[in-house]
Order: sequence, then C-alpha cells, then structure tokens
Amino acid sequence: MLTYSFENLGSDSLYEYLYKCIRSDILEGKIRAGEKLPSKRGFAKNLGVSVITVENAYAQLMAEGYLYSVPKSGYYVAEISRYLLTPKSQIGHDSSLFARMNREQTLASPDNVPDVPKELPAVVDLVSSRTDQNQFPFTLWARLMRLVLSEKQEELMIPAPGAGVFALRRAIAEYLLQYQGMNVTEDQIIIGAGTEYLYGLLIQLLGQDKKYALEDPGYVKMAKVYQSHLVSIAYIPMDEGGIQVDALRSSGADILHVSPSHHYPTGVTTPIGRRYELLGWANDSDDRYIIEDDYDCEFRLAGRPIPSLQSIDRLDKVIYMNTFTKSLASTIRISYMVLPKRLLARFQERLGFYACTVSNFEQYTLAEFIHKGYFEKHINRMRNYYRGKRDALLKAISQNPLSEKVHIHEADAGLHFLVQIDTALSDQELISRAAACGIRLSCLSQYYHASQEEPDSDPVNQMQEPIRHAVLVNYSGLENEKMPWLVQTLYQSWYGD
Repeated sequence: MLTYSFENLGSDSLYEYLYKCIRSDILEGKIRAGEKLPSKRGFAKNLGVSVITVENAYAQLMAEGYLYSVPKSGYYVAEISRYLLTPKSQIGHDSSLFARMNREQTLASPDNVPDVPKELPAVVDLVSSRTDQNQFPFTLWARLMRLVLSEKQEELMIPAPGAGVFALRRAIAEYLLQYQGMNVTEDQIIIGAGTEYLYGLLIQLLGQDKKYALEDPGYVKMAKVYQSHLVSIAYIPMDEGGIQVDALRSSGADILHVSPSHHYPTGVTTPIGRRYELLGWANDSDDRYIIEDDYDCEFRLAGRPIPSLQSIDRLDKVIYMNTFTKSLASTIRISYMVLPKRLLARFQERLGFYACTVSNFEQYTLAEFIHKGYFEKHINRMRNYYRGKRDALLKAISQNPLSEKVHIHEADAGLHFLVQIDTALSDQELISRAAACGIRLSCLSQYYHASQEEPDSDPVNQMQEPIRHAVLVNYSGLENEKMPWLVQTLYQSWYGD
C-alpha cells in the first residue's frame, strides 16, 4: 500500500499535501496508468489520517483528471503519460466523441435575449454576472487609496511603463507563484484595462495573418472581439474533456484560445491528459501558441483551484490571461496577461510604444491590496459567500416541483452552472416565457457558432449526454430572498399550462 510521511507538511492542509504526493508519483511514473489506488478507508487507516482527508485528495485528483472512479470497484490512475512532452511522435491525437444533439432552431446570440418588460416589478437577470455592492471592501479600499495618495505622490505623477507599474506587476507575480504555482517574472506581466484590450494587443503581436481557434460553444463576446480584428477563426467542437484535439489539428489553426479550468458556458474542466495534448499540439510548430483564459479560477467551490495550463508548460507556449473583474468587481477594469519569455522582445519591439491604459492611482491601490494579503482574504471570503449563495439556490430548486424536471451540471466549477430542463418547449419558448415573468436567461444552444454558409445544417452539440434545453444560471448577483420566487415562477411559466 502507498505510504507517505506528513512530517514536511509546511503550510498545506493534510489533504492538499496528500494530493500533491500522489500527483507527483503519477507524473513520475511511480504509480502507473490503470493502477488501482487503495480504498479510502484502508488508505486513511494506513496513513493515520481521516477518511475525509483521503476523500478530498482523491476528489481533487479526479477533478484534475489524474484519477477516475469505477462504481463499486474503486479509484484508478488515468492514462496521461503518453501526453507528456517527450518526442512529438509519441503525443496522442485521439479524442472521444460526444453524442450529437440537433438544435431545434437557430437562436439569437445571448446579447439579443428578449428584453424584460419594464413595467414588471421584479426583474432577475441570470445572464449577466454582477457583484453585490455589500461584498466589495469599500472601507478597506478607501483606506488604501488614502495611503497611496499620501505616500506615493511622486510615483502617481510619473508616467507608468506600457506594461504597467512595477509594484502591481510584482504583486501579481508573487500571487501567481504562491497560489497558482506559476514561476513568472514581472517583465512577463502586461497590465491592461480589460481583457478585450489585451486580446487586441495579442492579435497585433501574434499576427492578423494567423488563424485563431475558439471553443464551440463559447463566449459570444470573445468571438466578436476576434471578428472585429478581421482575423480568420476556426470554431472547434468540444467534448467532455474540452477542446477536441483531432478537430483542432485538422482546423489549420495557429493560435488556440481556451479556458481549461472553467469553460464558459458548459462549465467543463479540461483534465490533465487533454491539457498535455494541447501543449503537444502547440509544440508541433514554432508559430503556435495557446491563450489560456483563466477568468474564473478563484471560485471553484469544491477542492483547491485547478492548476493553470501555464504552470505545466515547459516549452514557453502558453499566454496566460486573467482579470480582477470577477474577483473584485465587474466595474474594476483591470486585467493582465503573462507572456512567454520568447515573446518579450517581440512585444517590446512591436508594441512597446503603447501607454498603459490603467491609471497609476488604480494600479498602486490594487498593488497594496494584493501585497498586504487583503486580496487572498477577500477571495476566501467571497468563495464562502458564493458557495452559500449556490447552496441556497440549489436548496430552493430541491424544495420545488421543478426539481423533478431538471438536472444540474457543473455546480462546483464556478459562478455559473447549467440546468437541463425536461420539456417539450423550444429554447426560444423557455426564454420568452421567462422574460414575460421578468426573468432574463439564456440557453446553451445560443453559444454555438451558427454557420451562415449552411443555414439548413444541424448545429452540433458535442456533449456526451445530450444537454438539450440547458439554461445557464449566473447566480453571483442573485438575491437569496428572490430564489424561491424565481424557482416557482420558472416552474409556473414552463409547466403551468
């Protein structure tokens, strides 16, 4: 039986330390693919820890794709060694196909969801993500602003480098090392006012002549950003593991835009094996890069955050993107990207003339917020807050007749989940009936790329179990007291007839 010592635990919890030990043995080949791990109870007894510790460690390893479970049999090691970046010829190109789903009709983009009648007294928006004003640390933020005004008057008057002020880039680098395992330098970090601006810089840096691959389904606004820059786009279908690598290879794409830790809108988390496949694809050509959008990584509600793709990249092929609009407030337009070292000279040569689009004042305030440990505390508090909000909504559903008509997908992945509706109504009817009651929502089918060249073809939903009539629920801005009303109103609007 596996045996580990907990003498060098450090700052890790017991389950985190155990998870890291098992993960390390899997990556080093000490535990082989297909090998069965000890039972939770037997393993806990052997290690002298609680069953919960082993259970949490196994759960995290399963979430990241290192393990899989077989009902009534146990936990087994997944096949990932063939994806490790050794010789290129050894990188696997296979990927499983999900079952097909025929969409009943082509729907409008989420930006064109029917407007909610203004005369209705109660309006609930399940499409947009919002921050509760009571959860933003206004008092602390004001104190840090006064501190910056008092102590950094000279720095505030000096134009910042195009990449952003050094203090903020250093604070972000320290945070990424401590909490994401990313060993990056301040020189690799570029600050910008929103991810849309940074994506525009990347297109200029990597080239408009390149073909950019996007997830299908995917975030509609992101596709519009790429379309506005007139670049060639390939829409790559997804399965239960994320981007289908076979389809990516045959697309002729040069750049891949992917959100492996929490995909929007499906909530899928890309397992470790598929991540190495993606890195293998990027390694096949010097001009290929992966843009990793890690927008919601802080709010995984079960286990620890999923390690970034950049943290396992050994070939300098991943461009990491993140933003503070999710973790702090949607109106704080501060985002950043981490460039591979191989692109730094090119960035400086081609785009070094750009001024930073975020004011010094905001940058120094955020730098103090991160450096003094307030950001970490805020994330921990908000994770608990959102977990409570998610649990309250799931409870409201479970206590309503609607619970017999729905199935919940990816409720632990982040600040939204999917609700699959058992109904004969079309997605457009689901949306319209909800809108008539003051509820704005969107369906998964709206996030697929609709081909204009073949309007009569059936769009493909590559989910393993066809997720028909799946409603997206962004619950971050939903008030708890409105949840029972929301659930009951949806039930009446969809099944009341």
